[in-house]
Amino acid sequence: MKKIILTGGGTAGHVIPNLALLPSLKEAGFDVHYIGSHNGIERGLVEAAGIPYYGISSGKLRRYFDMKNVTDIFRIVKGLTDAHKIMGKIKPDIIFSKGGFVVVPVIAAAKMRGVKSVIHESDITPGLANRLVLPFSAKVCTSFPETLTHLPQNKSVLTGSPIRVDLLKGSVAKGLYYVGFKPMGKPVLLVTGGSQGAVAINTCVRETLPKLLEKFRVIHLCGKNNLSGIAQKNYVEFEYLSNEMPDVMAAADVVISRAGANTIFELLAMKKPHLLIPLPKGKSRGDQILNAASFEKQGFSAVLPEEAMTPASLVDALCKLYDMRENFVTKMSSHKTADGIQGIMHVITHTLEMKM
Repeated sequence: MKKIILTGGGTAGHVIPNLALLPSLKEAGFDVHYIGSHNGIERGLVEAAGIPYYGISSGKLRRYFDMKNVTDIFRIVKGLTDAHKIMGKIKPDIIFSKGGFVVVPVIAAAKMRGVKSVIHESDITPGLANRLVLPFSAKVCTSFPETLTHLPQNKSVLTGSPIRVDLLKGSVAKGLYYVGFKPMGKPVLLVTGGSQGAVAINTCVRETLPKLLEKFRVIHLCGKNNLSGIAQKNYVEFEYLSNEMPDVMAAADVVISRAGANTIFELLAMKKPHLLIPLPKGKSRGDQILNAASFEKQGFSAVLPEEAMTPASLVDALCKLYDMRENFVTKMSSHKTADGIQGIMHVITHTLEMKM
Protein backbone atom coordinates (compact mmCIF):
# COMPACT_ATOMS: atom_id res chain seq x y z
CA MET A 1 0.00 0.00 0.00
CA LYS A 2 1.29 3.47 -0.90
CA LYS A 3 1.87 5.74 2.07
CA ILE A 4 1.31 9.49 2.07
CA ILE A 5 1.98 12.04 4.78
CA LEU A 6 -0.21 15.14 4.77
CA THR A 7 1.06 18.25 6.52
CA GLY A 8 -0.13 21.79 7.18
CA GLY A 9 -1.30 23.77 10.15
CA GLY A 10 -1.63 26.95 12.12
CA THR A 11 -5.14 27.75 10.89
CA ALA A 12 -8.08 25.68 9.68
CA GLY A 13 -7.35 26.97 6.18
CA HIS A 14 -4.16 24.90 6.18
CA VAL A 15 -5.96 21.78 7.37
CA ILE A 16 -9.46 21.59 5.86
CA PRO A 17 -8.18 21.24 2.25
CA ASN A 18 -6.04 18.30 3.36
CA LEU A 19 -9.11 16.67 4.89
CA ALA A 20 -11.00 17.30 1.64
CA LEU A 21 -8.55 14.96 -0.10
CA LEU A 22 -9.08 12.05 2.31
CA PRO A 23 -11.90 10.21 0.47
CA SER A 24 -10.01 10.32 -2.85
CA LEU A 25 -6.72 9.31 -1.24
CA LYS A 26 -8.31 6.33 0.47
CA GLU A 27 -10.15 5.35 -2.71
CA ALA A 28 -6.79 5.44 -4.53
CA GLY A 29 -5.36 3.03 -1.96
CA PHE A 30 -3.20 5.40 0.10
CA ASP A 31 -2.37 4.77 3.75
CA VAL A 32 -2.71 8.32 5.12
CA HIS A 33 -0.73 9.86 8.00
CA TYR A 34 -0.50 13.47 9.21
CA ILE A 35 2.31 15.58 10.65
CA GLY A 36 1.40 18.84 12.37
CA SER A 37 2.41 20.90 15.37
CA HIS A 38 2.02 19.59 18.91
CA ASN A 39 -0.80 21.93 19.93
CA GLY A 40 -2.10 23.51 16.72
CA ILE A 41 -5.73 23.52 15.59
CA GLU A 42 -4.82 20.80 13.10
CA ARG A 43 -4.45 18.13 15.81
CA GLY A 44 -8.11 18.12 16.83
CA LEU A 45 -9.40 18.31 13.25
CA VAL A 46 -7.19 15.49 12.02
CA GLU A 47 -7.73 13.19 14.99
CA ALA A 48 -11.49 13.67 14.61
CA ALA A 49 -11.12 12.39 11.04
CA GLY A 50 -9.49 9.21 12.35
CA ILE A 51 -6.08 9.81 10.75
CA PRO A 52 -2.86 8.91 12.65
CA TYR A 53 -1.38 12.20 13.87
CA TYR A 54 2.23 13.02 14.74
CA GLY A 55 3.13 16.26 16.48
CA ILE A 56 6.47 17.99 15.95
CA SER A 57 8.15 21.11 17.29
CA SER A 58 7.25 24.14 15.19
CA GLY A 59 8.41 27.75 15.02
CA LYS A 60 7.21 30.78 13.12
CA LEU A 61 9.33 32.97 10.85
CA ARG A 62 8.05 36.53 11.18
CA ARG A 63 8.46 39.24 8.55
CA TYR A 64 9.49 41.76 11.21
CA PHE A 65 12.20 41.90 13.87
CA ASP A 66 11.35 39.87 16.93
CA MET A 67 13.64 37.98 19.30
CA LYS A 68 11.29 35.03 18.93
CA ASN A 69 12.66 34.63 15.41
CA VAL A 70 15.94 33.56 17.02
CA THR A 71 14.44 31.10 19.50
CA ASP A 72 12.02 29.73 16.88
CA ILE A 73 14.96 28.71 14.70
CA PHE A 74 15.83 26.14 17.37
CA ARG A 75 12.21 24.92 17.36
CA ILE A 76 12.35 24.48 13.59
CA VAL A 77 15.61 22.52 13.87
CA LYS A 78 13.99 20.35 16.55
CA GLY A 79 10.99 19.92 14.23
CA LEU A 80 13.32 18.79 11.46
CA THR A 81 14.73 16.11 13.76
CA ASP A 82 11.23 15.09 14.83
CA ALA A 83 9.96 14.84 11.25
CA HIS A 84 13.03 12.91 10.12
CA LYS A 85 12.46 10.27 12.83
CA ILE A 86 8.74 10.01 12.09
CA MET A 87 9.41 9.43 8.40
CA GLY A 88 11.93 6.76 9.32
CA LYS A 89 9.10 4.85 11.01
CA ILE A 90 6.34 5.50 8.45
CA LYS A 91 8.51 5.29 5.32
CA PRO A 92 6.16 7.41 3.18
CA ASP A 93 6.14 7.32 -0.61
CA ILE A 94 5.16 10.99 -0.94
CA ILE A 95 4.32 14.13 1.07
CA PHE A 96 1.48 16.57 0.38
CA SER A 97 1.67 19.98 2.07
CA LYS A 98 -1.00 22.63 2.43
CA GLY A 99 1.13 25.31 4.07
CA GLY A 100 1.79 26.95 7.40
CA PHE A 101 5.17 27.09 9.13
CA VAL A 102 4.95 23.53 10.45
CA VAL A 103 5.54 22.27 6.90
CA VAL A 104 9.07 23.70 6.62
CA PRO A 105 10.82 21.02 8.71
CA VAL A 106 8.56 18.32 7.23
CA ILE A 107 9.40 19.10 3.60
CA ALA A 108 13.09 19.55 4.45
CA ALA A 109 13.16 16.18 6.20
CA ALA A 110 11.45 14.56 3.22
CA LYS A 111 14.14 15.92 0.91
CA MET A 112 16.84 14.52 3.21
CA ARG A 113 15.20 11.10 3.05
CA GLY A 114 14.70 11.20 -0.72
CA VAL A 115 10.91 11.43 -0.48
CA LYS A 116 9.12 13.58 -3.07
CA SER A 117 6.83 16.40 -1.94
CA VAL A 118 3.88 18.15 -3.57
CA ILE A 119 2.86 21.51 -2.10
CA HIS A 120 -0.27 23.58 -2.65
CA GLU A 121 -0.39 27.37 -2.72
CA SER A 122 -3.87 28.76 -2.18
CA ASP A 123 -3.18 32.47 -2.55
CA ILE A 124 -2.21 34.51 -5.59
CA THR A 125 1.32 35.09 -4.32
CA PRO A 126 3.25 32.32 -2.52
CA GLY A 127 3.52 32.60 1.24
CA LEU A 128 6.83 32.57 3.09
CA ALA A 129 6.62 28.93 4.16
CA ASN A 130 5.98 27.76 0.60
CA ARG A 131 8.77 29.97 -0.74
CA LEU A 132 11.16 28.35 1.73
CA VAL A 133 10.24 24.78 0.78
CA LEU A 134 9.89 25.38 -2.96
CA PRO A 135 13.47 24.21 -3.73
CA PHE A 136 12.77 20.91 -1.90
CA SER A 137 9.44 20.25 -3.65
CA ALA A 138 8.76 18.32 -6.84
CA LYS A 139 5.53 20.10 -7.80
CA VAL A 140 3.47 23.11 -6.72
CA CYS A 141 -0.32 23.14 -7.17
CA THR A 142 -2.09 26.50 -7.37
CA SER A 143 -5.64 27.77 -6.95
CA PHE A 144 -5.27 30.98 -8.99
CA PRO A 145 -3.90 31.13 -12.55
CA GLU A 146 -2.12 34.36 -11.56
CA THR A 147 0.06 32.36 -9.16
CA LEU A 148 1.78 30.57 -12.02
CA THR A 149 3.69 33.75 -12.90
CA HIS A 150 5.38 33.66 -9.47
CA LEU A 151 6.59 30.05 -9.71
CA PRO A 152 9.01 27.95 -11.78
CA GLN A 153 7.22 26.86 -14.96
CA ASN A 154 8.51 23.29 -14.73
CA LYS A 155 7.15 22.81 -11.21
CA SER A 156 3.80 24.63 -11.13
CA VAL A 157 0.38 23.22 -12.05
CA LEU A 158 -3.00 25.00 -11.91
CA THR A 159 -5.27 22.55 -10.10
CA GLY A 160 -7.82 24.73 -8.37
CA SER A 161 -8.65 24.54 -4.68
CA PRO A 162 -9.80 21.29 -3.02
CA ILE A 163 -13.39 21.70 -1.82
CA ARG A 164 -14.90 19.38 0.75
CA VAL A 165 -17.65 17.33 -0.87
CA ASP A 166 -19.75 17.47 2.31
CA LEU A 167 -19.74 21.27 2.18
CA LEU A 168 -21.86 21.10 -0.98
CA LYS A 169 -24.40 18.76 0.62
CA GLY A 170 -25.57 20.88 3.55
CA SER A 171 -29.21 20.99 4.64
CA VAL A 172 -30.93 24.36 5.10
CA ALA A 173 -33.45 22.81 7.50
CA LYS A 174 -30.73 21.21 9.64
CA GLY A 175 -28.71 24.43 9.67
CA LEU A 176 -31.65 26.53 10.85
CA TYR A 177 -32.56 23.93 13.48
CA TYR A 178 -28.99 23.82 14.78
CA VAL A 179 -28.80 27.58 15.34
CA GLY A 180 -32.37 27.79 16.68
CA PHE A 181 -33.94 29.79 13.85
CA LYS A 182 -37.43 29.07 12.53
CA PRO A 183 -37.82 27.91 8.90
CA MET A 184 -39.55 31.13 7.89
CA GLY A 185 -38.20 34.57 8.71
CA LYS A 186 -35.77 37.26 7.70
CA PRO A 187 -32.80 36.32 5.48
CA VAL A 188 -29.84 34.78 7.28
CA LEU A 189 -26.47 36.53 7.47
CA LEU A 190 -23.45 34.37 8.33
CA VAL A 191 -20.41 36.24 9.68
CA THR A 192 -17.09 34.41 9.80
CA GLY A 193 -13.55 35.58 10.35
CA GLY A 194 -11.91 32.17 10.03
CA SER A 195 -10.87 29.74 12.75
CA GLN A 196 -8.92 32.46 14.60
CA GLY A 197 -11.71 35.00 14.36
CA ALA A 198 -11.40 38.62 13.21
CA VAL A 199 -11.48 41.20 15.99
CA ALA A 200 -12.21 44.17 13.71
CA ILE A 201 -15.15 42.41 12.05
CA ASN A 202 -16.46 41.11 15.37
CA THR A 203 -16.36 44.59 16.88
CA CYS A 204 -18.07 46.29 13.94
CA VAL A 205 -20.80 43.66 13.70
CA ARG A 206 -21.60 44.01 17.38
CA GLU A 207 -21.64 47.80 17.18
CA THR A 208 -24.14 47.73 14.35
CA LEU A 209 -26.11 44.68 15.48
CA PRO A 210 -29.42 46.53 16.05
CA LYS A 211 -29.31 47.80 12.45
CA LEU A 212 -28.33 44.40 11.06
CA LEU A 213 -31.16 42.69 12.93
CA GLU A 214 -33.68 44.99 11.26
CA LYS A 215 -32.96 43.17 7.99
CA PHE A 216 -31.23 39.89 8.88
CA ARG A 217 -31.02 37.02 11.31
CA VAL A 218 -27.34 36.75 12.22
CA ILE A 219 -25.10 33.72 12.78
CA HIS A 220 -21.75 34.98 14.08
CA LEU A 221 -18.64 32.76 14.10
CA CYS A 222 -16.35 34.75 16.39
CA GLY A 223 -13.21 32.63 16.71
CA LYS A 224 -11.70 31.02 19.78
CA ASN A 225 -12.17 32.96 23.05
CA ASN A 226 -14.07 35.74 21.25
CA LEU A 227 -17.64 35.10 22.39
CA SER A 228 -19.42 38.22 23.65
CA GLY A 229 -22.28 36.65 25.58
CA ILE A 230 -24.81 38.87 23.77
CA ALA A 231 -28.33 37.50 24.23
CA GLN A 232 -30.47 38.87 21.41
CA LYS A 233 -33.36 37.48 19.39
CA ASN A 234 -32.27 36.32 15.92
CA TYR A 235 -28.58 36.49 16.88
CA VAL A 236 -26.43 33.48 17.75
CA GLU A 237 -22.68 33.21 18.11
CA PHE A 238 -20.20 30.34 18.12
CA GLU A 239 -16.44 30.19 18.42
CA TYR A 240 -16.06 27.80 15.50
CA LEU A 241 -18.07 25.16 13.67
CA SER A 242 -16.78 21.94 12.15
CA ASN A 243 -19.22 19.14 11.33
CA GLU A 244 -22.16 21.56 11.46
CA MET A 245 -20.61 24.00 8.98
CA PRO A 246 -22.12 22.54 5.77
CA ASP A 247 -25.65 22.82 7.16
CA VAL A 248 -25.12 26.29 8.65
CA MET A 249 -23.56 27.50 5.41
CA ALA A 250 -26.49 26.10 3.45
CA ALA A 251 -28.87 28.09 5.65
CA ALA A 252 -27.05 31.39 4.98
CA ASP A 253 -28.44 33.78 2.38
CA VAL A 254 -25.42 36.09 2.48
CA VAL A 255 -21.99 35.83 4.08
CA ILE A 256 -19.41 38.23 5.53
CA SER A 257 -15.91 36.75 5.38
CA ARG A 258 -12.21 37.40 5.31
CA ALA A 259 -10.63 36.69 1.93
CA GLY A 260 -8.51 33.62 2.61
CA ALA A 261 -8.28 31.62 -0.60
CA ASN A 262 -9.80 28.40 0.73
CA THR A 263 -12.84 30.23 2.08
CA ILE A 264 -13.55 32.27 -1.04
CA PHE A 265 -13.29 29.23 -3.31
CA GLU A 266 -15.75 27.43 -1.03
CA LEU A 267 -18.12 30.39 -1.28
CA LEU A 268 -17.72 30.31 -5.06
CA ALA A 269 -18.45 26.58 -5.23
CA MET A 270 -21.57 27.04 -3.06
CA LYS A 271 -22.60 30.17 -5.00
CA LYS A 272 -23.16 32.13 -1.79
CA PRO A 273 -23.41 35.95 -2.22
CA HIS A 274 -20.69 37.34 0.00
CA LEU A 275 -18.98 40.47 1.24
CA LEU A 276 -15.21 40.13 1.62
CA ILE A 277 -13.31 42.16 4.21
CA PRO A 278 -9.70 41.20 3.49
CA LEU A 279 -7.04 41.26 6.17
CA PRO A 280 -5.27 44.60 5.63
CA LYS A 281 -1.67 44.98 4.55
CA GLY A 282 -0.47 46.12 7.98
CA LYS A 283 -1.68 42.84 9.51
CA SER A 284 -0.58 40.51 6.71
CA ARG A 285 1.54 40.25 3.60
CA GLY A 286 -1.42 41.49 1.53
CA ASP A 287 -2.44 38.16 0.05
CA GLN A 288 -6.10 38.53 1.02
CA ILE A 289 -6.27 41.93 -0.69
CA LEU A 290 -5.08 40.35 -3.94
CA ASN A 291 -7.48 37.40 -3.54
CA ALA A 292 -10.42 39.74 -2.99
CA ALA A 293 -9.45 41.98 -5.91
CA SER A 294 -9.36 38.98 -8.26
CA PHE A 295 -12.82 37.80 -7.18
CA GLU A 296 -14.26 41.31 -7.28
CA LYS A 297 -12.94 41.82 -10.82
CA GLN A 298 -14.64 38.59 -11.93
CA GLY A 299 -17.93 39.71 -10.38
CA PHE A 300 -18.02 37.00 -7.71
CA SER A 301 -17.58 39.17 -4.62
CA ALA A 302 -18.44 42.49 -3.04
CA VAL A 303 -15.45 43.93 -1.18
CA LEU A 304 -15.18 46.33 1.76
CA PRO A 305 -11.63 47.22 2.85
CA GLU A 306 -11.20 46.99 6.61
CA GLU A 307 -9.86 50.56 6.61
CA ALA A 308 -13.20 51.74 5.20
CA MET A 309 -15.34 49.59 7.48
CA THR A 310 -17.63 51.43 9.88
CA PRO A 311 -21.01 50.39 11.23
CA ALA A 312 -22.66 52.57 8.56
CA SER A 313 -20.51 51.37 5.64
CA LEU A 314 -20.93 47.75 6.68
CA VAL A 315 -24.73 47.97 6.73
CA ASP A 316 -24.72 49.85 3.42
CA ALA A 317 -22.46 47.27 1.74
CA LEU A 318 -24.57 44.37 3.02
CA CYS A 319 -27.83 45.92 1.87
CA LYS A 320 -26.39 46.51 -1.61
CA LEU A 321 -25.07 42.96 -1.69
CA TYR A 322 -28.44 41.52 -0.72
CA ASP A 323 -30.31 43.65 -3.26
CA MET A 324 -27.90 42.52 -6.01
CA ARG A 325 -27.52 38.93 -4.80
CA GLU A 326 -28.96 37.39 -7.97
CA ASN A 327 -26.32 39.16 -10.08
CA PHE A 328 -23.55 37.66 -7.96
CA VAL A 329 -25.13 34.19 -8.10
CA THR A 330 -25.37 34.43 -11.90
CA LYS A 331 -21.69 35.36 -12.19
CA MET A 332 -20.62 32.55 -9.87
CA SER A 333 -22.85 30.05 -11.68
CA SER A 334 -21.23 30.90 -15.02
CA HIS A 335 -17.75 30.14 -13.67
CA LYS A 336 -16.45 26.65 -14.39
CA THR A 337 -14.87 25.81 -11.06
CA ALA A 338 -11.90 23.49 -11.44
CA ASP A 339 -12.15 20.22 -9.55
CA GLY A 340 -9.26 20.88 -7.19
CA ILE A 341 -9.37 17.41 -5.68
CA GLN A 342 -9.15 15.67 -9.04
CA GLY A 343 -6.36 18.02 -10.17
CA ILE A 344 -4.29 17.50 -7.02
CA MET A 345 -4.78 13.72 -7.11
CA HIS A 346 -3.49 13.70 -10.67
CA VAL A 347 -0.38 15.65 -9.63
CA ILE A 348 0.25 13.34 -6.65
CA THR A 349 -0.02 10.15 -8.71
CA HIS A 350 2.07 11.64 -11.56
CA THR A 351 4.75 12.79 -9.09
CA LEU A 352 4.96 9.29 -7.60
CA GLU A 353 5.91 8.01 -11.05
CA MET A 354 8.62 10.63 -11.56
CA LYS A 355 12.26 9.75 -11.08
CA MET A 356 14.11 11.76 -8.43
